[in-house]
Amino acid sequence: MQTPDPRNKNIFVFIDNQLVHRDDAKISVFDSAVQGGDAVWEGLRVYKGRIAALDDHLQRLQNSAKTLAFEKIPSNQDIKNAIFKTLEKNNMWDESHIRLTLTRGKKTTSGMNPKLNQFGCTLIVLAEWKPPIYDNIGISVITSSIRRNTPQCLDSKIHHNNLLNNILAMIEANVAGVDSAVMLDVHGLISETNDTNIFLVKGGSLITPFADSCLPGLTRAMILEIAVTEAISAEEKNLSITDLYTADEAFTTGTMGELTPILKADGRIIGDGKAGPITKKMQQLHRDFAYRNGNELPFKNPLEN
Repeated sequence: MQTPDPRNKNIFVFIDNQLVHRDDAKISVFDSAVQGGDAVWEGLRVYKGRIAALDDHLQRLQNSAKTLAFEKIPSNQDIKNAIFKTLEKNNMWDESHIRLTLTRGKKTTSGMNPKLNQFGCTLIVLAEWKPPIYDNIGISVITSSIRRNTPQCLDSKIHHNNLLNNILAMIEANVAGVDSAVMLDVHGLISETNDTNIFLVKGGSLITPFADSCLPGLTRAMILEIAVTEAISAEEKNLSITDLYTADEAFTTGTMGELTPILKADGRIIGDGKAGPITKKMQQLHRDFAYRNGNELPFKNPLEN
């Protein structure tokens, strides 16, 4: 578990078109996020005055909201303005994580029907001082008994707030005393972990599962793009848990976790039990890529004032 950063004690949160102290940041009991987890979200990371893949994250947010038939969705520019105001208010310019949430909004009365939503969406920008969620030295995982959603039930390309199956998988990881849980699809093939995508390294090549029952993550996309630039072989492929056990190296990818080596899975040592050379190389290349291609903040580093 991460130790909370004391600087987060007095952060301000953007909610309902205003910035309020975290103690006063509240939504209505009639909001769709409360009524049915009816919301979409994105995780953003700030690197030295730049937000990695901001435009891509906002496009995915818009796509998810459109798929769920949200109405009165704020524009990307309005959302950007809210993000920038929040970061500037909190003097955040680096080493920060943003949880961006868009709910269907408040209902006229409790109930499931979206016709009860008459007030437009609720936008929440929660920015915190926070390091990557995992220690980049490496993690241990188990295989969860909880299956990842199939598109026949709930398409994982919708970045939605209904995360109970992921949470159940994390509970299994907690009980087993490991860091994370690998989730399989309904066919028994590797999908992703409860909160990140997965890459394996075999014979110097990168392999990652097809994005059928997993979120096609933006950090995942960065790694595939970097591989092309660096002439590193990379492919999407059906993978079983045996492929993970016998991989030369393995790592997870995600905005909040960056690149994290998997050192042990279900008690099996992966490779030589430490971060491998390709994993280390991709960690550095990813950080450089995320910074170089990030959207620049419209204010200067407050520490230089």
